[in-house]
Amino acid sequence: MAVTIKDVAKIAKVNPSTVSRVIADSPLISVKTKKVVREVMNQLGYHPNINARNLVNQRTQSIGIVMPSSTEKAFQNPFFAEVIRGISSSAHNKKYSLFLSTGETEEEIYDGVIQMVQGKRVDGIILLYSRINDQIMEYLIKQNFPFAVIGKPDKNADSICYIDNDNIQASFEVTNYLIELGHERIAFIGGNPDLMVTTDRLNGYKHALTASGIPISKEYIVHDEYAKEGGQEAVNVLLSALNQPPTALIVADDLMAFGVLSTLHEKKIRVPEDISIISFNNLMLTEFSRPPLSSVDINIFQLGFEAVNCLIASVQHPKKEVKRFIVKHQLIKRDSCQ
Repeated sequence: MAVTIKDVAKIAKVNPSTVSRVIADSPLISVKTKKVVREVMNQLGYHPNINARNLVNQRTQSIGIVMPSSTEKAFQNPFFAEVIRGISSSAHNKKYSLFLSTGETEEEIYDGVIQMVQGKRVDGIILLYSRINDQIMEYLIKQNFPFAVIGKPDKNADSICYIDNDNIQASFEVTNYLIELGHERIAFIGGNPDLMVTTDRLNGYKHALTASGIPISKEYIVHDEYAKEGGQEAVNVLLSALNQPPTALIVADDLMAFGVLSTLHEKKIRVPEDISIISFNNLMLTEFSRPPLSSVDINIFQLGFEAVNCLIASVQHPKKEVKRFIVKHQLIKRDSCQ
C-alpha cells in the first residue's frame, strides 16, 4: 500500500497540513520541523503526488524548450547541448521538468508550440534562438503566455524576457583585435541573416571597420548555415571569388570555423601564417583544433541557467516588470591569429 501524508504525519507527530506545508517549503514551518518531516519521508519512501499538487496549483512544473528549425542539424552543434545543460541545471534546482519541442520544420515547431500552450503542458517556454519576424514569438505575445528568449528580440525588447550577450560589442572587440594585429582585409562569415545573433555580430564587425577607417566590402561578407558544412561552403566562396583574398576571418560560430579550418587545410593554406581565424562560442573542442582556435567565450551554460531564472520569475510574478540579463563574454586568444 502506498505511503500517504497521514502516515508521515503520524510518525513525525505533526498534522497532515504541516506535512503539506513542508512539501511546499513554506516559510511558516520551522527549519527544525522541516528536518524531522523530511527525515520521516525519506525513511518511509514517501514521494509527493506532483500531478495532484499541480492540479491544485494550476501549474505543470514544466518548461517548454523550442529549438530552431531542423532539430537534427541543431543537435550537431554543441552550443545547444551546453545551453540545455544550463537550462537543466537551473530547472532541477527549482524542481521543474523539461518538455522539448522536436519539429523539423518551422511549421512543425509552430504547431508544437500551439499544442504546448493550448494543452497547458508547460508553465512557460524558452526559445533557444531569436529570429526576425518570428511567428512563434508573435504567437506567444498574442497569447500573453510566459516565455524567455536566448538572444535579443528584433522588436518589443522592453517587454520580453531575454538573456543574451552583448554580441555587437563582442564582435567589435574581435575585429579590433585583428586590426591591431595589422589586418585590413578582414572577412566575416556569418550564419542565417534572419537570426539576431548574426545581425548583431555583423554590426559589431562593421562598426569596428568604420571606426578604424577601413572600407566595408560586401565581397568580404558571406552567410551560410551554422554548421561545419556552412563554414566550408562560405570559405570556398571567399577564396574562389576574390582577387584579393582576406588575411583574416571572423567566423560567427565555432562549428562553422571547424569547417573553415578543414577546407583551408585541404587547400594547403596555413593558419595563421597565411590567414588568421577567430570565432565565437569557445566550445571545448576549440583548444584541441589544429591550430587551437581563438574564440569568444559567451558562457553558454550561463545563458541557459539564467533563462530559467528569468522565465520562472515571469511565471510566478506575471505583473512585475520582465527581467533581462546580459551574460559577459571574454576573448580567448589562442594560436589561430597572428
